[in-house]
Amino acid sequence: MKKILLLLLPLCFAACHTDLPHVKSNLRAPAYPLVTIDPYTSAWSFNDNLYDGSVKHWTGANFPLIGAVRVDDRIYRFMGTETPPLRTILKTAEQEPWTAAYTFTAPAKGWNQPRFDDARWLRGPAAFGTNLKTTARTEWAPPQNEIWLRREFVLTEDIGKQAFLLYSHDDDIEIYINGIEVVNTGYAWGENKLRRLPPAAVATLKAGRNVIAAHCTNRSGEALVDLGLSISIATTPYFDQTAIQTAVNVQATQTHYTFTCGTVDLELTFTAPLLLDDLELLSRPVNYITYRVTPNDSLPHDVAVYFEASPAWALDKPYQTSRAEQLIRDGLTFLKTGSLQQAILAKKGDNVRIDWGYFYLCGDNHPNCRYQIAAPLTLRAYFAGDSLADAMPPTDAPDHLAITHALGTITAPTSGKILAGYDDLYSIQYFGENLRPYWNSDGQQDILRLFARAHAEYPQLIKKCDAFDAELMQKTTAAGGKEYAELCALAYRQAIAAHKLVKAPNGDLLFLSKENFSNGSIGTVDITYPSSPLFLLYNPELCKALLNHIFYYSESGKWTKPFAAHDVGTYPIANGQTYGGDMPVEESGNMLIVTAAIAQREGNARYAEKHWDILTTWVNYLVEKGLDPENQLCTDDFAGHFAHNANLSIKAILGIASYGRLAAMLGKHNIAETYTAKAKTMAAEWLRMADDGDHYRLTFDQPHTWSQKYNLVWNKLLKLDIFPDEVAQKEIPYYLTKQNTYGLPLDNRETYTKADWIIWTATLADDKETFEQFIRPLYAFANETTDRVPLTDWYYTDRPEQRGFQARAVVGGFFIKLLESDQ
Repeated sequence: MKKILLLLLPLCFAACHTDLPHVKSNLRAPAYPLVTIDPYTSAWSFNDNLYDGSVKHWTGANFPLIGAVRVDDRIYRFMGTETPPLRTILKTAEQEPWTAAYTFTAPAKGWNQPRFDDARWLRGPAAFGTNLKTTARTEWAPPQNEIWLRREFVLTEDIGKQAFLLYSHDDDIEIYINGIEVVNTGYAWGENKLRRLPPAAVATLKAGRNVIAAHCTNRSGEALVDLGLSISIATTPYFDQTAIQTAVNVQATQTHYTFTCGTVDLELTFTAPLLLDDLELLSRPVNYITYRVTPNDSLPHDVAVYFEASPAWALDKPYQTSRAEQLIRDGLTFLKTGSLQQAILAKKGDNVRIDWGYFYLCGDNHPNCRYQIAAPLTLRAYFAGDSLADAMPPTDAPDHLAITHALGTITAPTSGKILAGYDDLYSIQYFGENLRPYWNSDGQQDILRLFARAHAEYPQLIKKCDAFDAELMQKTTAAGGKEYAELCALAYRQAIAAHKLVKAPNGDLLFLSKENFSNGSIGTVDITYPSSPLFLLYNPELCKALLNHIFYYSESGKWTKPFAAHDVGTYPIANGQTYGGDMPVEESGNMLIVTAAIAQREGNARYAEKHWDILTTWVNYLVEKGLDPENQLCTDDFAGHFAHNANLSIKAILGIASYGRLAAMLGKHNIAETYTAKAKTMAAEWLRMADDGDHYRLTFDQPHTWSQKYNLVWNKLLKLDIFPDEVAQKEIPYYLTKQNTYGLPLDNRETYTKADWIIWTATLADDKETFEQFIRPLYAFANETTDRVPLTDWYYTDRPEQRGFQARAVVGGFFIKLLESDQ
């Protein structure tokens, strides 16, 4: 048994705030934000009830965080689940090498059965995939698009218990246990997925020879297959009784839960003080978890509250080794965990979590508080008062962190709080130089002092968060209706926490996005463009920080093409574009339009003047190439390359007009007249080329097509007067005839849509009632979707299903209607 580290200290828990927001959100969110700091420390509840499943990272990987309250002699679990501990019996290639028989040629029937003769198949070490997959040891790459493999293994005894398959795949995979199909994904991909095996498959896992067989198809891009097997350790749960959740309410900076726990009521609040006008606070990697317990029967009750966190918060993969320790300083006690290896900035990619730096739980002084570091079963046994706590069976589980607050006998509301945070040490590699987080950009700050400051500032910060949340709900309701307000409240933390704030070596502020589940790029311009309304609204300096790296990339000579780059790398490595294709018109138009929007918000064009030469290069590219775009990608790159894109042409034209506006603000009147006139001439030509009777076309060369012209919204917001109002007035009624149950499709080709673009399109409407006609189906999707993940922006409009993407920054674009009302 692992050694338990226990300390009884006075640990003070300050009172919870009691003034809940004035306007409650009734949205049943697809997932609920809990701890939101940056793309790596981003924890969510994927369930209606906080206790119905594990707390998860936005990628879906478990970030176990358990909460329980003991009331007299009964324990109620209000957060997370007691996942049975696992013991690995077949390790994946990331854990240790294994070999398999494989073939690229379709095998005979029965290839997935234990007795199949695979003697003529090839043999090779796992994993199997393309060379960009870090675990791949046997190359599987085009022109070989399919692979069949068999992993044989010997058991010394029957399994006879719960078993779990651990697998990674890219793309479609079918997996069989002794001939019984246990996985069939269709077109999908993922890494380190855990699937409980059905009883029929478990029953075949007998002493002797067994086989896992798989067939994987690579449709495009990278390829990967890796397989492992674990069994659960039979244990008795200590927290099997759940509380009864009575409400959940998502506000911009806070998520509020209420529970009934037998004879007491519990209020639980997760607060991320992400106030955009305070960069130090925005960068501070500390969140609050506050609680208040109140007897509901007017009688005294003995109450204790328990929180337990897994080291998975500081690991990429659950099997990585970790080390935990306890620290005491400034009247606070810290529980700290991190990986043993501490390979700083050694990984990049999309479905990747941080495994350097340290996760912390923290509290302050109050009698009857206990901090512990031990195996999870031991921690829970202590809280439950089990006399066998020191004799728990060994498992693969690493040490967890736990804080117990014994409130004692309570007769009135009694409150407390803990702090959760992450010190990543170094956040981003920027053109070869490792950058610290903004709060410690000079390397002279200390995470423990930062926690102490966060603790001391809690009373005033919580008042600011309450006020901000209430004001945001009131303003967004006035601008676009209650449903619009609730969508914005859900989008707020998601949009911000998909970025990392750092300072460049030249002093530039960098607010670098990660393309969550859309390829993992860092600093993508067509993520900046849709997300920009939120940051334009609350702090234009952050909008500049969304652009600075792209300006630097071109102005430094590192990017030499006459149009703007797509990105500067794969998160968190920003050493230059890694995306496989350019978006010349898209990204150049985006940079010009957002720069003009910054100038409008600030009332001057000094930022544009600083970058005038490269803006001129980009605008001239648009003049030459923008009216009738060649075959290329736009921000909706999932729809593929296509030429003559009418909506992309609007972006080019408004990019040129934006340059004209900036020139006028800088007193460059001849230049302003030239480019504004050019934009108007191109717009007149656009009207002729795109006209399709009662609407405008998807592409200039395809009659009887249509698409959302969401880029047109900047003609309205920037008051450019390049396109006549009649364009929007013609499009909006037509769009309303094309809506499905869950919203307006992106165009006539597919039923899927983009949530951000729906709100931009809706903002073209001149009245709130019409705006709300577009919002209601989008709200219905968020409220009813069966895909319980952080809000997706790409989904089907004829069924409540995610098409792809989740937890992306682009939902900052939801705030465009509020931005319009704030002009």
